[in-house]
Order: sequence, then C-alpha cells, then structure tokens
Amino acid sequence: MGLTEQMLSGMVKELTGGYIIKYHANGVDKEPIEIDFTPPFRRIDMIEDLEKVANLSIPKDLASDEANKYLADACTKFEIRCAPPQTTSRLLDKLVGHFLEEMCVNPTFIINHPEIMSPLAKWHRSKPGLTERFELFVNKHELCNAYTELNDPFVQRQRFADQLKDRQSGDDEAMAFDETFCTALEYGLPPTAGWGIGIDRLAMILTDSQNIKEVIFFPAMRPQEETSKESQNKLSEQTKAKDAQNQTNCSATPEAS
Repeated sequence: MGLTEQMLSGMVKELTGGYIIKYHANGVDKEPIEIDFTPPFRRIDMIEDLEKVANLSIPKDLASDEANKYLADACTKFEIRCAPPQTTSRLLDKLVGHFLEEMCVNPTFIINHPEIMSPLAKWHRSKPGLTERFELFVNKHELCNAYTELNDPFVQRQRFADQLKDRQSGDDEAMAFDETFCTALEYGLPPTAGWGIGIDRLAMILTDSQNIKEVIFFPAMRPQEETSKESQNKLSEQTKAKDAQNQTNCSATPEAS
C-alpha cells in the first residue's frame, strides 16, 4: 500500500504541481469534483467498517448458512437488490458497494477481504477468515487490486472447491476449479504478491476524460464486415435516391419544339 501511495501521489504531484486535481465526474457541463491524492490514503477495514456504517453484526463464520441468511436479510432491509444466486460473496459485495465504496471519492484502501471473496489470496496472518488483500478506490471506482498470493496447494484446492459450489448454483463470477494451477503449486511457489492497476481509469482521471475511448489506443470498434455492409447499404440507398431524382428531373423537362 505504501508503494501504491507513493507512486500515485508522486505522479499527480509531478503532473499537476499539487496533490488535488479536479475531475468532471458527472459530465463536462457539471461542476467538477476535487480528488485529493495527499498521502497517506484512507484505510477502510471491510468487515469492521461495514458493521459500523450499516450497524450490522455479521456472523464470524462467513461460510455458514447463518451468515448467508443474515446478509440476505440485510440487503432486503436496506433495499439493496442482489440478483440470484444470492451467495454470501455476492451479498457481501453488494453491501460493500452500497455502504463503503460510495465513501471512496478520495483515494481509499479497502482492506482485509474475507476468504470467500478472495480465492487466490493468502489467509491473513493475524485475522482468521480474512485475507491479506487490498483494493484502492478513487471516485467510487476500483483502481487497484493487490494481495499476497496463496501458495499452499491444499488450501487452494479447498478454495476452488468452495468456489465450484457457488458456480454450480449459477454464479458465473465464481472461479472454476483449476487443477493444473494446484499441481503447479505443489512444485513450489515462493512468497509472492500480485498487484494490478487500471491504467485506463487512472488516465481518465489524470486527463479529465469522461469516456474510456479517449484514453486507450485501440477502443472497441464495430466489426469491419458490419461496417462494410452498412456502407454498401448506404451507398445503394444514395444511388437509388439519385436515380429517382434524375427521373423526376427528366419528366419535368419540357419537350423541345
């Protein structure tokens, strides 16, 4: 997290001369918001702060049916819609998005994700049931995701098995069972960390862009065949219109005497 803070705050300072930037989050015709990259960034402990903000008392065993029912009831209480299947991971994600992510306009770390939400992250060394993971949010959107890699093949297999149950219940976002990966872990993986950042979102913030197409080299385009077909149809329509106009002009021309 310290490295992430230093890199992003230093980048903003180098580019703008300060730590505060203005961004038209609601469109160029609206007043811009201010985003303060002054370090250190705020830290939010996912479960602890969710309980404080929403006045909840979430069961400690998040893999239990009791926890699933509690979170489902909480979503119903706060009118937070969670489409089926209502797995514990999906319910928790909806609550976090509603209560915590909305607080993250300035750069904010959400830390200590539960194991059920982080199948590839290593368990927290001092907080059972949680993982050593953080996400950085800016302007209410995820900008960074990082965690200590799980390098125990036996625990990884169990995590995949748990994910498979959610996947079989209809959760397409749950991970598939990757036996090849588990076999590779058996050969050994040294202490490792993963870190990823959304360069496109960062570029949008730094350049005050409202559309992702403005900051990527190769934005999504329509297939060439579709574009070519539309061009041919348009040309055909133009030709027909021109022929019809010529016929009208010919019929309107008086005969030579």
